[in-house]
Amino acid sequence: MNEELSRQILAAQEELEPEYKTLRTALSALKSAARLAADEKQEALAMQKTLVKLEQIAPEVDRNSMTTAVNAFGESTQTALDALAFEFAHDLKEVFEEQGRTVSGRPPTLVIEPFVLQINMAIRKAQWFYGKEPLTRLIPLSLKGIVKAYDRQYKKIAGREIKTAELLEELYQAWQDCLDKRARRPQGGRINIVEVYSQLTLNRQSNRFWNAPSRHTFKDYPRELFVRDMVLLQDSGETTLIKEGQDYHLRLGVATKSQADSATRSIWLPNGPVDGEYYSDLTFEE
Repeated sequence: MNEELSRQILAAQEELEPEYKTLRTALSALKSAARLAADEKQEALAMQKTLVKLEQIAPEVDRNSMTTAVNAFGESTQTALDALAFEFAHDLKEVFEEQGRTVSGRPPTLVIEPFVLQINMAIRKAQWFYGKEPLTRLIPLSLKGIVKAYDRQYKKIAGREIKTAELLEELYQAWQDCLDKRARRPQGGRINIVEVYSQLTLNRQSNRFWNAPSRHTFKDYPRELFVRDMVLLQDSGETTLIKEGQDYHLRLGVATKSQADSATRSIWLPNGPVDGEYYSDLTFEE
């Protein structure tokens, strides 16, 4: 009789224990949220950490009150993060304006031509972009560090110069090499622009690399520099190559939505910090 009673009690305990642990975790997170909500000055980063805990445990707690509380705290947290981002953006704007640069946009996206800065206050980091191409890794939110990264990338990207005739010749050769690899010529001679970029990079390798292929002998051609070179080429208006008395005009094909969603099928060419177009292929027309 006692053994059967003990078995029943233990079974009930085992059934309730997971729910008890879940509720205890939920209550702990809710208490932290309540303390943070009561503070006169909202601590955005502390609120973000608590929100993560609440969002993790909320699906395990089947209570309307829990869902309502998490949603409300989430809205309040986002407001606090936005306020923190605006404060940081204001300080950053002052630093750049002292250098004579114009800052536009609003957090989390700031524009300092020709780049865009994406701010993530939740992790206290930011990242520079040229078009859709990341120029840096995530940078801690340090005014000095972010400005220093901008200056370094500005010198590399904005100060870049190209020889259009040489680039056109390289593009044509890479395009032709891609065509030669195919059993059948694609319609219109269109080749994926990322494939041409990859072939161009290979064509630039020295004999040293081909004799001993390795990371140390490989001459990199970063994608953001290819994007910049294509922008400079388009801006120059010199997109016609003359070979053996024949004119070959470079044409880019605009990407479809599905192509634009893939970095391996398209490349975004900016015509401003936030404006531009996705292109999926290129060809040289006679």
